[in-house]
Amino acid sequence: MTTIAQPTPAPSRPIALITGVGRSIGIGAGIARRQAASGWDVAFTYWTPYDRRMEWGAEPGAAASVAQELAEAGARTAAIEADLTDPDAPARIFDEAEQRLGGPVTALVLSHAESVDSGLLDTTVEAFDRHFAVNSRASWLLIREYGLRFRSAPGTATGRIVALTSDHTVGNLPYGASKGALDRITLAAAHELAHLGVTANVVNPGPVDTGWMSDDLREALVRGTPLGRLGTPRDTAHLVDFLCSPEGQWINGQLLKSNGGAAA
Repeated sequence: MTTIAQPTPAPSRPIALITGVGRSIGIGAGIARRQAASGWDVAFTYWTPYDRRMEWGAEPGAAASVAQELAEAGARTAAIEADLTDPDAPARIFDEAEQRLGGPVTALVLSHAESVDSGLLDTTVEAFDRHFAVNSRASWLLIREYGLRFRSAPGTATGRIVALTSDHTVGNLPYGASKGALDRITLAAAHELAHLGVTANVVNPGPVDTGWMSDDLREALVRGTPLGRLGTPRDTAHLVDFLCSPEGQWINGQLLKSNGGAAA
């Protein structure tokens, strides 16, 4: 796990930890920008080897570029490269975020994912296990670490957990199954961490084109969406921003769709 160093003045803004900010056009980066604009300091994780083996490829300098954007928006940032298949990574990520930004994490946003297409008949055991290690186990360990560390004033609900999910299963078995497990883990947190003043929700952003869609798929998805367009990272970021705000504290234990009414 490597980091991009920055000075750490005393904290004056709440801190959000956002996972899966490996590409500047991704949903995670969109959420990070929105949180920075809304007055949050932002720690974020990325894992270049994952992007490198995907068809879109790694984006050189993406983490530094996103960090610079957030700094220009007034946020202190901590970019942390972390392999979430490592069960020790979540504790190290929180240690790094707290040390670099000088305070505890208030909002945990899980937007990382292992996502390699395969179906019932061609999914390998190795791929299945890797999807569950990243999408389910790492998410549980990050939520657990957050719950062990978070402290709120009595009678307040200031802590936030938001996880991004998907209902895609056909031809994408390990991704869909591991995201289903993530849903249950996050919704359990809404009840088990309530005494800490934490809310937990799941957001399904629907089809968001961040460079992985073919032209045919893009056209088909647009036809199936009443608003006549695909979702954008900003669409997802606006909902996450609301859930993390004081105004969003009454929404808890929900799976919310932010997909423009796209057909299933």
